[in-house]
Amino acid sequence: MYLRPVHTDINLPTLYKFIRSNPLGIFTTALPSPNFHTIQSSHIPWVLDVSPEDETTSPPKARLRGHLARANPQTKALIENATQKSSNTLEQEVMILFNGPSHHYVTPKFYVDTKPSTGKVVPTWNYSAVQVYGKATIYFDTSSPATGEFLTSQINELSQQSEEKIFGYTGQNGASKAWSVNDSPDNYIALLKKAIIGIEIEIESIAGKFKMSQELAKGDREGVIKGFEALGTDEGDEIARTVRERGELKDSAKA
Repeated sequence: MYLRPVHTDINLPTLYKFIRSNPLGIFTTALPSPNFHTIQSSHIPWVLDVSPEDETTSPPKARLRGHLARANPQTKALIENATQKSSNTLEQEVMILFNGPSHHYVTPKFYVDTKPSTGKVVPTWNYSAVQVYGKATIYFDTSSPATGEFLTSQINELSQQSEEKIFGYTGQNGASKAWSVNDSPDNYIALLKKAIIGIEIEIESIAGKFKMSQELAKGDREGVIKGFEALGTDEGDEIARTVRERGELKDSAKA
């Protein structure tokens, strides 16, 4: 990911918050194999583990936990690689890309200063993302207690995170109670656990990109904000809010 300085954010609490708010990450591996594509990607919802005292620690002391279906070709390449190397931790680094909830084409018509004065404007696209690199440990041996413990913790915490953070099913203040893995029969869950593998990523580097018009002069940024607000859509409002927020961060950094 091209990290132009004006668009780059390396503030760890900001990046961790972004991941927690947008937990569906694209997991990418590059594993040489005679049987599968070298480069493979899968969409995986992740649980971020970082202790409160390490929220600002650099280099990061955090990890991501997820799981993949055994039938996934990427899983088969992972197991093939681990079996050949006799290690559950891959030698090659992996990447996870988290995308923000809103992105949008930006028309030059929004640029109220530069377009009328010089005409030197072009279209672009606004978006936000966080990119993580690290080493992956995979839990695929169904006979190993470590695999069972990892998958039990993973699916329980992922379900709780999704139920409470996405749907608000906290069981408090009149909200419905969250669905729990324990609501399903034990033998059914045990069967499903055999059909997945666990993935744990030790984060080695992390950076965010917020390409939200902050490189523009204030007048053009205001034009972008008003243009998106005028769309009258939730996505337009979210883009406008983020453009304003990122612009203010840029201006305060200059002050």
